[in-house]
Amino acid sequence: MPMLPTPVIVAYPPSTPAPQGQLVADAFWPAIELAALRFAVAVDASVTVQRLEEAATEAMATVIDQLAPWAAAHQAVGIASLSAVPALAINGTSVHVRRFMRSVYAYTKANLAERYADSDATGRAERGEDGRRTQAEEYRRDGLHAVRDILGVARMTSELI
Repeated sequence: MPMLPTPVIVAYPPSTPAPQGQLVADAFWPAIELAALRFAVAVDASVTVQRLEEAATEAMATVIDQLAPWAAAHQAVGIASLSAVPALAINGTSVHVRRFMRSVYAYTKANLAERYADSDATGRAERGEDGRRTQAEEYRRDGLHAVRDILGVARMTSELI
């Protein structure tokens, strides 16, 4: 039997990666880099840039709405940005900025978990409606905790017995 040549498969990656972009609100809030968000919360490539941007935009609006009175109070005394609000800095970044980003990331992941079953690149995505709902609730809780930490408000979890 004659030997067949080994097939050669050549895949050409795109010359430039798909642009991820960023979300920018007003000057008070830090920009959200979509590539960093995708990496931080393990959003795999099955979620398009457009879907990620849509989910992140809604998440950012939610966080900004929750922090609006707090931000207005700081702006009223001349503080121009979240990074200028007095707070502990870790590796040169204000914890308020880190928590803002964490909250936006968590709410984004919650939005995606509700809509896309395979949006978790870690391999631990739960299947089924109940699993996605539980995952979304956990991410929303994380987002709310980050907002409450910025506000300096105690966290509280309560369950009916």
